[in-house]
Amino acid sequence: MVTITRRTAFAAVSAALAAPRLASAQGFPSRPIRIVIPFTPAGTTDLVGRLTAEMLGRRLNHQVVVDNRPGASGNVGGEFVARSEADGHTLLLTTIGTGAINFAVFRDRMPYKPEDLAAVGLMTRVPNVLMAANNTNIRSVADLVREARARPGQINYGTAGIATSPHVVVEQLRLATNIDITHVPYRGSAPMLTEMVAERIEIGMDNIPSALTFIRDGKIRAIATTGAQRNPSLPDVPTVAEQGLPGFEATAWFGVLAPAATPAPVVRKLGAELNAIALDPAFRQRMEALGAEPPRLTPDGGTSPETFAAFLRAEIAKWADVVTRANVRVE
Repeated sequence: MVTITRRTAFAAVSAALAAPRLASAQGFPSRPIRIVIPFTPAGTTDLVGRLTAEMLGRRLNHQVVVDNRPGASGNVGGEFVARSEADGHTLLLTTIGTGAINFAVFRDRMPYKPEDLAAVGLMTRVPNVLMAANNTNIRSVADLVREARARPGQINYGTAGIATSPHVVVEQLRLATNIDITHVPYRGSAPMLTEMVAERIEIGMDNIPSALTFIRDGKIRAIATTGAQRNPSLPDVPTVAEQGLPGFEATAWFGVLAPAATPAPVVRKLGAELNAIALDPAFRQRMEALGAEPPRLTPDGGTSPETFAAFLRAEIAKWADVVTRANVRVE
């Protein structure tokens, strides 16, 4: 006679309930994978997302499609993925905004929480570049500080919008230098850069990939980059840290998140594929041509779900502090 204890029965029921999920994880992917890009086509986010989707599809020998769902500083796309079926077939191409900054800026109005999404992999980091219009005398961070103190509140700086990484990075710089400059948010990088070329705003901050052509063509003057080291695409432009603010570092970044309840085997499989893409010479060459840098979360310079999760926690805390001190908010 076999005696079945309550604990044994509970374990058997739990295993039975878990079996379909494990089986579906083993059979992953079973239908097209969708990567949601929470911004409009064109721009750095779209470029990284589409290249990631293309290379992931080749590696899995499976269809991977891109779905642009812009709105609310990326929150529309982020919420869609957070509420999607947690089986690994719907992913978010997250930015520093949707993955970190927005939680502090939108506060109670944020439609999802960090715990609603699972880290899969960081694809690339992208320093920002501080720029000046050609009709100004501003050629360095010191020049900007001097001019801002001589004309408090009168220097306008443009970004791609409220709560974007360029916006919050300028606020970080403003706090570090104790200057008073006025934010002029635009609806994306393109209109802001157009205004800078037309010399209607004096200062701008943007991701390097979006601004690089304008800088190389001499239409806008690069003042400083915001990474820990000089960027290979702008080797003659010193970092903010080199210009009297040691330790100043701020990079935008792009990674992949999945709904929080996605089975661990699926997350691990996707994480391994994304790591292979992040280290792929073809992917790196495309990123480096735009001024983007490797993930550098693992000893080999790559990424993993665990290291990306730790990175996300640190970024959320870092930018919450900056946003709170700078009083950045969406009305």
